[in-house]
Amino acid sequence: MRLSGTIAILMGDVCVVFKVLPEDSELKIETLEKEIVEKINGICEVNKISVDDIGFGIKALKIQVVVPDEEGKIDRVEQAISSISGVGQVDSEDVTLV
Repeated sequence: MRLSGTIAILMGDVCVVFKVLPEDSELKIETLEKEIVEKINGICEVNKISVDDIGFGIKALKIQVVVPDEEGKIDRVEQAISSISGVGQVDSEDVTLV
């Protein structure tokens, strides 16, 4: 079989789980959650957000998002979250093709 012409390869989506720790344990996690969703809206699709108790009054946000499988998209979301006032640390915990 012989193919001629251009073959388009469609890329899928990537599901990423970010763990976000606040800068200060006194910061309201609900406020931080709202700011993060507003900041990353348009860059990715937010699937799920949960709050994990770390201990000693410290809580972390786990944010599951879906982004196109394109170079730099995950980094762009991570940088957007990191740029928010009150965010102490952002880690991508899980990356899966959808």
